[in-house]
Amino acid sequence: MSRTLNKVQLIGRLGGDPELRYTQAGMARTTFSLATNRAWQDKDGNAHEETDWHSVVAWDKLAQNCAEYLSKGRLVYIEGRLQYRNWEFEGKTGTKAEIVALDMLILDSKPNGLSEPALVPEYASTETPARNNTQRAQVERVAPPPAASAPAAAAARTAPARQARTVVVEPEDDPDDLPF
Repeated sequence: MSRTLNKVQLIGRLGGDPELRYTQAGMARTTFSLATNRAWQDKDGNAHEETDWHSVVAWDKLAQNCAEYLSKGRLVYIEGRLQYRNWEFEGKTGTKAEIVALDMLILDSKPNGLSEPALVPEYASTETPARNNTQRAQVERVAPPPAASAPAAAAARTAPARQARTVVVEPEDDPDDLPF
């Protein structure tokens, strides 16, 4: 018996922000483009560089993580398998190659020195009113919930979406704000 292998490993930068969508069954699907570069010199010593663009699709929890943590320009490692899809549109047919991601690793720090918003613990009070406009609010990013028409069985097997909320921490209530 002969064995086969369909494995793709890419390191590249996202060409745009990931697009998160949900199937009618409530399953998350995220798509994004990934650019990889290669450089070489020809016989005359001239430098050349070529960029290849890859279509990547992720499903379920990996799709939600990609949509939440990835953005245009991020350097990532993608591992998955190569898949071809046939399509037909207005009488034209074609084939599209895409990488079905099975694993993703972020290889760079947040671009432009930005940091992720802090996640708010479940026990944190959200009822503290802001006392002045100079305080910064911490906001939690969440993906949109699946469509309301999704079957109950599909909704039960997917993780429930958390509501976005804003929490203001007063200086006198902040345990990390030491007086010295």
